[in-house]
Amino acid sequence: METGSFSAVARELGIGQPNVSRHIASLEQDLGVQLLRRSTRQLTVTPEGQRYYAQARVALDAIARAEADARGQQNPHGLLRVACAPGLGIEKIVGALPEFMSCYPDVEVELRFGDGYVDLVAEGVDVALRGGVLKDSALRARRVGMSQRICVASPAYLERHGTPQHPDDLLRHECIVYTLLAGGGWPFRESQVPVHGRLRMNSLEGIRRAALEGMGIAYLPSWMVMEHLGGPGSRLQPVLSAHAAPPTPLNAVYSAERLPHRASVFIDFVAEVLAATPGLAMR
Repeated sequence: METGSFSAVARELGIGQPNVSRHIASLEQDLGVQLLRRSTRQLTVTPEGQRYYAQARVALDAIARAEADARGQQNPHGLLRVACAPGLGIEKIVGALPEFMSCYPDVEVELRFGDGYVDLVAEGVDVALRGGVLKDSALRARRVGMSQRICVASPAYLERHGTPQHPDDLLRHECIVYTLLAGGGWPFRESQVPVHGRLRMNSLEGIRRAALEGMGIAYLPSWMVMEHLGGPGSRLQPVLSAHAAPPTPLNAVYSAERLPHRASVFIDFVAEVLAATPGLAMR
């Protein structure tokens, strides 16, 4: 479940891939259910396998904590898998990791970057950083920050096309569309506007670059563009600020009944980092 393949497990345990296959087959026979579907190209997890993994992972973490307590080991340890958007991860988390890893030398960190949805159980992820309201009732979340999206454009674009005064004016502008935004439209305080544009991307970093190049109006988290706003020679200007939608929560999401200690201290650490970040701190 956590490595994604039999061969990766074989390398990790040093037991050979056929032995891994036999162990899984024996486990499935004992349980009377199929946990994994194999093909020549991929390995997929059945719903029964996902449930079994989630409950077994909780049990194994509990055993590890009990063993650590018995040995007097209070320091967090083990492999921590974290999923987050590339922009937030690369620009804010990676730069702070040296301090975290210095404080917790027995913790290994694997960061998985992507703008799409991550199934924590199926992909073996301990913590995911997600914006918006939590919809999956099977998950737990802790709020670590707040994020507000704003409309921005380059001075050159606004000089050529004019500055929109109302969200409906966006229907007559070139909007750089984020293809992964739920609903497709841009939410404002009054309503959601179904924007359109000739340029569409699945990357917020790409959209920011396109806005800096004067290719249209972008709808981005304020923290991503703060360094380009304000003062003489600013490369971007905010538009429709009076109509901006309220900030939305940024959550650390996890699936376990009780978090591994390594994940708990990481969430505490991230909350401190974001509290010191303009545009992400909780008000």
